[in-house]
Amino acid sequence: MYRVSPFVRRFALALLAGIAVATLWVNLAPGSYYDMIEWRLLELSVPAWIAPDPLVITPLAAVSEGLMALFLFFIGKELWEALILERGALRGEKAALPLAAMLGGSLGAVAVWLIGAAIWETALEASPGDGWPVPIGSDVVLAYLVGRLVFGAAHPALHFLLLVTIGSNILGLVVLGLAFPATDLRLFWLLVPALALGLVWFFFGRLADPRRSERAHRRAFALWPYVLAGLASWGGIVLAGLPGALGLLPLIPVIPHADRAFGLFAEAEEFLHDPLNRLAHYLVRPVALILFLFGLTRGGVDFLSVAPTTMTVLAALWIGKPLGLFGAAVLAHGLGRFTLPPRTGLRDIALVALISGIGFTVPVLAIDTALPGGGMAEAARAGLALSLLAGALAYVLARILPR
Repeated sequence: MYRVSPFVRRFALALLAGIAVATLWVNLAPGSYYDMIEWRLLELSVPAWIAPDPLVITPLAAVSEGLMALFLFFIGKELWEALILERGALRGEKAALPLAAMLGGSLGAVAVWLIGAAIWETALEASPGDGWPVPIGSDVVLAYLVGRLVFGAAHPALHFLLLVTIGSNILGLVVLGLAFPATDLRLFWLLVPALALGLVWFFFGRLADPRRSERAHRRAFALWPYVLAGLASWGGIVLAGLPGALGLLPLIPVIPHADRAFGLFAEAEEFLHDPLNRLAHYLVRPVALILFLFGLTRGGVDFLSVAPTTMTVLAALWIGKPLGLFGAAVLAHGLGRFTLPPRTGLRDIALVALISGIGFTVPVLAIDTALPGGGMAEAARAGLALSLLAGALAYVLARILPR
């Protein structure tokens, strides 16, 4: 098993620190906390053909819609390399088992959410099934931190856990954007990223072909064209009404990359100098700060907000997602005869399924658009915070269950 770079642990600790500060703040001085996250930094009136409403920038919006795009770019890059590079963890038949587990976990979480919403009256203003995309996503960095404690630093199940959580995060945001767009969908704006990415590939990205001249290679390896294309991509995604956190993902395929995968977040990638890995190297420290700010602006949990929606969240994440993930993985392994990762058994898959019930980053992003807001949103946030206790349960079970 390859070594995962230590910065992933720092990401998790930064996120937890932001959540802790926000929770303390919102319980001691809720008025000043909400004033801070909703403070209007900038308000712009724009023509209706650009956006139907004025553009209001608050710390909450700046982090969630803007800065989190860098985090999604960072983890999306790992998923892309696993799919296309030599020895990638998701190439060919190797993709079947993680894909089945991810889809099974997501469907199980949604199914239990809908059942829970039908059993418990969540809020008077809620419609049946409101918020069903919330439990689709997981939390990559917190799940990794727990997985490392449960399996150890070199267990193949840790790799499987990263694949499932990264995939479910991206799936959760895509589903959220299509099912509950922040504004009316204006998909013609997607022509902007399509044009920008086409141009940057034609004039720069394709020049990385080994058969090209050294001068062409130097041009392809410059970073500024991809930065500009990324800004255009992000702008087009936001104006189209999709989550801004998805804004940089379309850029990843057009950036020249390494030929061989070393594993998700592999420490060996620190020695690679292709444009995609260089951009990731530059993002390591900013992403840690971004996750702290995300925890600070999104992680404030009011201890008095526990309500039926809290139970719906926990049921979806602690029952629906683990059962769906484990059942789909066993089914794919049994019927499709897809092999489990080396030195990984059903006990390890069960622990991965339980750890995947930790939901924070992407589920928290889904709260504002998929739920009516107010007390229901705060109750859901409390459920997502309580879902972190799945890590403690997984740790205890790992010590009890026989290998």
